Amino acid sequence: MTAENTATTVELTRFRVLPENTDALLAARPAMLADFRADRAGFLDAVLVRLSGDEWLDIVTWRSPEDFAASRAKGANRPGIEAFFSAIAELVSAEEGTTAP
Repeated sequence: MTAENTATTVELTRFRVLPENTDALLAARPAMLADFRADRAGFLDAVLVRLSGDEWLDIVTWRSPEDFAASRAKGANRPGIEAFFSAIAELVSAEEGTTAP
């Protein structure tokens, strides 16, 4: 299997943000991504999707399930990550999967 065909781990997190916190969430996003790049081994990419109502979906791609697990264990350990997480009112769902080669 070549590197191009290697499956990656995908984190799917759906959450709610109160309307009054939407600007804070979006303002915190660049610093959160910078903190992930600096502190999270195996972080590849993230896409934030606004759904209907006050719900959002964060699609985060990791090199491996181990990298994702290590990131979860760290939690909101950096200011940018903490600011982003603080804007979230409620976790709706969290799933993990792998991309198909």
